[in-house]
Amino acid sequence: MNRPERRPLHHYWQPHHWPTWIGIGVLRLTCFLPYRWQIRLGMSLGRLAHRLVASRRAITRRNIELCFPELSPDQRDSLALKHFEALGASLMEFALSRWASDQNLERLVTHKGIEHIFDALDAGDGVILLSAHFTSLEISGRVLRTKCPPFAAVYRKFRNPMTTEFVASTRECSVQYLIEKNDIKAMVRSLKKGVPVWYAPDQAYYQKQSALIPFFGIPAMTNTATTTLAKLGRAKVIPYFPRRLPEGGYEITIGPAIEGIPSDDPVADTTRFHEVLEAQIRLCPEQYYWVHKRFKNRPAPLHDLYSDLDSLK
Repeated sequence: MNRPERRPLHHYWQPHHWPTWIGIGVLRLTCFLPYRWQIRLGMSLGRLAHRLVASRRAITRRNIELCFPELSPDQRDSLALKHFEALGASLMEFALSRWASDQNLERLVTHKGIEHIFDALDAGDGVILLSAHFTSLEISGRVLRTKCPPFAAVYRKFRNPMTTEFVASTRECSVQYLIEKNDIKAMVRSLKKGVPVWYAPDQAYYQKQSALIPFFGIPAMTNTATTTLAKLGRAKVIPYFPRRLPEGGYEITIGPAIEGIPSDDPVADTTRFHEVLEAQIRLCPEQYYWVHKRFKNRPAPLHDLYSDLDSLK
């Protein structure tokens, strides 16, 4: 598999990239701190972001309001703050996923269900590691590399090419290779070759192979391509979720292949995945990626759920 065409980090030496280089340097220095200090530092940065970044705070509060209507306003505000703390912790974990040793990371992580990957591969099936955007995803991927067969990961480019290269080269510490999110042919080739593909189709999506599918009971534009990918790649769809533990460290849960996927109904398949995902989110709601506008770009006559965020800032 050819590496996606990118420019190496040392290419970005121009002065307007220097602030990013300073940020990378600071992240590198945090890896010399004890693990618990790193996470506490990250959580403090998250609390600062919660105070300063009003637009994302409002989006987070709206998503939580929609998905957890049973919570009181105070409970929602508390969950929003905990989410920003989790985002800050994920920044430190990103640094660890790039620079920490396998030995140090393995001490932090427990995992269960990895046999489901080997069972599917031994049966001659492809494997889609179907996951979602949890804040501990980066560090869990790095540890998973040491426990399961080499796998590929789907990624998307950022607007800033230097950010794209830094994130992509960090993820290459965890995976055999990366596949751009629209390169379905490369995903299918990987699956047919017996290389598992990590795939997270849980964010708002409104292009080809998308549909309105309930997410916590709210219609949301959602990617339904998992069904097509599983059929073309003759693959089992195996859910994979990471979780940061309250006492420190992480748990990776790999479930059995989701029954009935792929079927002839992509909407039903994606609805089933949402059911599995929602159950996982309820275990650690602060760790799901709520700063993203999950319910954006819904077609008329559905209401724009982010049009009145001023009161939540």
